[in-house]
Amino acid sequence: MTETTHLDPHDHDHSHPDVSGGWLRAAVFGAMDGLVSNISLIAGIGAAGASNPIIVTTGVAGLVAGAFSMALGEYASVKTQNEQVDSELAIEVDAHKRNPAGEENELKVSFMQMGMAEKTARQAAREVHENHDLAPRLHITHELGLDPFSKPSPWTAAVSSFAMFAAGAFIPLIPFALGFGSLAAGLGIGGLGLLVAGALTARYTRKAWWRSALRQLVFGAIAVAATYCVGLLLGVRGG
Repeated sequence: MTETTHLDPHDHDHSHPDVSGGWLRAAVFGAMDGLVSNISLIAGIGAAGASNPIIVTTGVAGLVAGAFSMALGEYASVKTQNEQVDSELAIEVDAHKRNPAGEENELKVSFMQMGMAEKTARQAAREVHENHDLAPRLHITHELGLDPFSKPSPWTAAVSSFAMFAAGAFIPLIPFALGFGSLAAGLGIGGLGLLVAGALTARYTRKAWWRSALRQLVFGAIAVAATYCVGLLLGVRGG
């Protein structure tokens, strides 16, 4: 047995990022939504024959409206989920008061399903239930797969979503901001943004960066093609 056997593996072998804080999902969702929605928006408006000032105005309006919508939506959804977890925890606490023996047996069965021997599971369940604060929390974690004391922050999700949506939505407007009035340039820069954003997400998932990048580009291209076709069909050219 080596000296490192009893050392914390998170200090010497591997580590995990924070996956419960709520920022990563909101940030990725915001960035991708900002990119895809605004690229598609300016593609549809451009295909309809709108002038460059109209395209820019539409893109900026889409950026502002989308960023606030995403932030408010993220806050409301995460807050609601957290409140639901709190509600379920309260139900579990009440159940432990009304039927402690039944809850302890339920935990024992859960431990056995995880591979513990019955005697070990019974002893473990008994020891857990000696802590009246820990027992309901452990039950909720086993039954719902959520730790009621490690909930994501709705504010973190909202701010992450707002910032990343705005950043993503601005990318296809970069050529216009630099004075290049070209829809093709905006779509090209937007496509590059999708590739980069997809590749960056692979850093957190430890997947092949090129596969993630191409996936986002393909999804974005589908949305852009659809709105571009709508713009052509409903356009004002020659009107």
